[in-house]
Amino acid sequence: MRDYPDAITQIDHVEPVPRRIRAVLGGETVLDTTRALYVWEWPYYPQYYIPVADVTPGVLMDENHPQHLKRGTARRQTLKAGNEVKTAAARLYGDDATAGLADHVRFEWAALDAWFEEDEQVFVHPRNPYARVDALRSTRHVRVALEGQTLAESSSPVLLFETGLPTRYYLNRTEVDFSHLVPTGTVTECPYKGTTTGYWSVHVGDVLHQDLAWSYDFPTRSLSAISNLICFYNEKVDIFVDGREIPRPTTHFS
Repeated sequence: MRDYPDAITQIDHVEPVPRRIRAVLGGETVLDTTRALYVWEWPYYPQYYIPVADVTPGVLMDENHPQHLKRGTARRQTLKAGNEVKTAAARLYGDDATAGLADHVRFEWAALDAWFEEDEQVFVHPRNPYARVDALRSTRHVRVALEGQTLAESSSPVLLFETGLPTRYYLNRTEVDFSHLVPTGTVTECPYKGTTTGYWSVHVGDVLHQDLAWSYDFPTRSLSAISNLICFYNEKVDIFVDGREIPRPTTHFS
């Protein structure tokens, strides 16, 4: 059973985006709008749909590949900017689109080099306006273990609460047993926290468990409380809070 609140936004929900949205490819700004729409294609976060009038002229090239989708007919687009050419990088919706999406473009997030909300870069996907992400200091006792081996133990953790995800427990480095941790080159990104600066696998017995812990040395300003702390995947280790074992969740987000 979950011990955290679920994301409850309905699929296909549409709302206006009050933020200026821009995206860059090949050193060129390919879209710049204050009229974007949020569209929830699944419950956890939305995608941006951009008015075609706010897309830089000439960057979209029709592939002559109409697609009949649940929100209407969309024509697949190649994206060209600078020296970059990305095929199947966007879809332009026609007049039969539902929910006011006619003449809007849905870009593939990874096809662009960078996205910005106002003047701050956003990673992975748009931030959900209905989600909260709070990093709170705590004096609850947290112990992290794997196969009976204690990996970390703290009475001064920072608890990170994010709507729709299990609570994450960030611990001081002095409270982590680094004799079991092996650095890796893995890097992940989060639209709320930023980019990780460290990842570790965990060695217990003869088994190396890949990428079980991470750190954000330079998180976003609002989550500065987790800076330089270590967090372990709830899904892959055993976590005890005030002596009670927390059930392992099934999601996989850092």
